[in-house]
Amino acid sequence: MFKKILIANRGEIALRVIRACRELGIKTVAVYSEADRASLHVRFADEDVCIGPAPASLSYLDAKRIISAAEITNSDAIHPGYGFLAENAEFAEICESCGITFIGPTPEMIRKMGDKNIAKQTMKNAGIPVIPGSDGVVSSIEEAKTIAAGIGYPIMIKAVAGGGGKGMRLCRDEDELITNFQIARVEAEASFKNPDVYMEKAILNPHHVEIQIMGDAYGNIVHFGERDCSIQRRHQKLVEECPSPLITPEMRNIMGRTAVLGASTIQYLGAGTIEFLVDADLHYYFMEMNTRIQVEHPITEESTEIDLVKEQIRVAAGEKLRYRQEDIVMKWHAIECRINAEDPEKDFRPAPGEITSFHSPGGHGVRVDTAAYAKYQIPPYYDSMIAKLIVKARTRREAIDKMKYALEEFIIEGIPTTIGFHKKIFNHPDFIAGNFDTSFIQKIFEDPKRNDLPSVKTVDENK
Repeated sequence: MFKKILIANRGEIALRVIRACRELGIKTVAVYSEADRASLHVRFADEDVCIGPAPASLSYLDAKRIISAAEITNSDAIHPGYGFLAENAEFAEICESCGITFIGPTPEMIRKMGDKNIAKQTMKNAGIPVIPGSDGVVSSIEEAKTIAAGIGYPIMIKAVAGGGGKGMRLCRDEDELITNFQIARVEAEASFKNPDVYMEKAILNPHHVEIQIMGDAYGNIVHFGERDCSIQRRHQKLVEECPSPLITPEMRNIMGRTAVLGASTIQYLGAGTIEFLVDADLHYYFMEMNTRIQVEHPITEESTEIDLVKEQIRVAAGEKLRYRQEDIVMKWHAIECRINAEDPEKDFRPAPGEITSFHSPGGHGVRVDTAAYAKYQIPPYYDSMIAKLIVKARTRREAIDKMKYALEEFIIEGIPTTIGFHKKIFNHPDFIAGNFDTSFIQKIFEDPKRNDLPSVKTVDENK
């Protein structure tokens, strides 16, 4: 087992890894930018190293600074968390060349699955259902027109190196294709330094369902069931739950075996997710693979009662998986809300600033993953997520009720947050009934023609 792990991240995920390391008896090193000097992950790590100014490009995305911090603290492994360098194959290679274990898959795996076109072809070759589309990068508008005519509109343009909705454009006809093709390329270049895009048939209003998997160095791969991530706004997830209200036990077994097959084609090592789109007829299609621990991993942990981060560290250290597929059971229904420092009344504009008052909800089956506290200053340089609020109960309806109570108890004052918006979601009859897909937020909350929003008692977060 590792003796010391450097966490190349910040905020709640850095704290999450620190806690796992403590339980495993591993020392930890926090790295931080000048803006994060007062962060809790710095306080609770065994050691800490400042790696540069506030902008991420000069600190958390600077591989040389992070490697230097690992070397001067004699860290034998680096946990990248999610975001930043978590899916950066070059960073994983640098770790390898310096004799430091990268807690994640190999650079080759990251590179293959990070290129969505290659990932799609890999899964297609393995016999896994994929969305019809281009066979590779689409380099010209004329080529795009030909492909669209072949597969039929609507089509989706996607960045090869994309994520989070960047470089993604829906085209309902040729006019929109002509307009959006270059826009997608420009956005892809700006976001990922790679302008390449590909095309696929648009599956309108699907469910977004992902399967959590884990593999060890001995060829063992298991899945931990699914998470439904369909409640999202502009491709950014807001609410996740497991199990999915859409998926039957039979379909869960089929999709789980499919995910394991997909991971097995590249002999996958570590934690990852295989993501699918599921249409109205319950046909599922491979969308992408994320080669890291996910933001929403806590609901799988709560549902299965398995610590995924500790297991991720163990397999990176060369241990065999401690679970067989038959050992993994989804015992609870778990739901997660991402609480962001954003103003829903102003198109979810990020709202950095000082938290003047902070009170976390509690009780049986309530978990809050956060690095925030009263008087904490939310910096403007990073993701706006303040906390992840997770609940679990024996049934979905009980979990929804528990989340309602937890949201009422969650008090964050001094800055706008999305707590009030989450209350509206959890009081909407369609969500309660499980009648939703990826268009839910747009149709119910953002379509000016709809006036059936429920009246919800909310706490004023701006007092």
